[in-house]
Amino acid sequence: MSDVLPVVTVTYSPGPHLERFLASLSLATERPVSVLLADNGSTDGAPQAALERYPNVRLFSTGANLGYGTAVNRAVARLAEEGVADEWFIVANPDVQWGPGSIDALLGAAARWPRAATLGPLIREPDGSVYPSARHVPSLIRGGMHAVIGPVWRNNPWSTSYRQQHLEPSERPVGWLSGSCLLVRRTAFEQVGGFDERYFMYFEDVDLGDRLHKAGWLNVYVPSAEVLHHQAHSTGRDPIGHLAAHHKSTYIFLADRHSGWWRAPLRWAMRAGLATRARLLARRARRAEGRH
Repeated sequence: MSDVLPVVTVTYSPGPHLERFLASLSLATERPVSVLLADNGSTDGAPQAALERYPNVRLFSTGANLGYGTAVNRAVARLAEEGVADEWFIVANPDVQWGPGSIDALLGAAARWPRAATLGPLIREPDGSVYPSARHVPSLIRGGMHAVIGPVWRNNPWSTSYRQQHLEPSERPVGWLSGSCLLVRRTAFEQVGGFDERYFMYFEDVDLGDRLHKAGWLNVYVPSAEVLHHQAHSTGRDPIGHLAAHHKSTYIFLADRHSGWWRAPLRWAMRAGLATRARLLARRARRAEGRH
């Protein structure tokens, strides 16, 4: 295993978040790290400024806004082309702020879980609350009820169960982990073909976790590792566009897992229900924008 740990992050005009990401990274691990910025077309100059400030940072232009999972795949392929052969790499959003020792805690857990393919930390939101980043894979009933009822009854029993909010934080295997911050085993990632590139954003992490589990690997939640995620950075610029992308990705995921001609009526119903939900939430978002 190389001493230098590869870190991949996808940038798309990340602003000051990238500086916070890189400045806190040195606190997260005692290992030296090499950061590859997979840039999806930033126009704010932040990735270029990072190159000047941090000698362990490299910039890789994807050529267009390819979405999160596709950009990660391209970056991991670039690492392989360069001969970077470490068994583990980090994938994280540029609006993550690393907690002290967080990466070392993930690496320590990896030694305890030899079948772990991904390991994810406890994620805090800017107000200090814990984001439910370790969840069940959404079943038709639990996921469907969460999608339909969640916007109007946040703490309904289906959403609470799906998010595993009733469980105290503990190190354990889960259905999937938030792709905003992951330690990833390269051999497992390559075995399942990386992220599914049909997902522009959202659900690529759900899909990856599910496929890894089906391939015999584990997704392990490690709350002894802790990061802060300023996630409003990405959604705040285009909330309606993000809503549309979320619902499109939800349909791709559910349709894949309920395939076959005999399930066509179910897929039609899911598509219609998600389209209706997307319109209602977009209307609510427009009203909120109007008030501001």
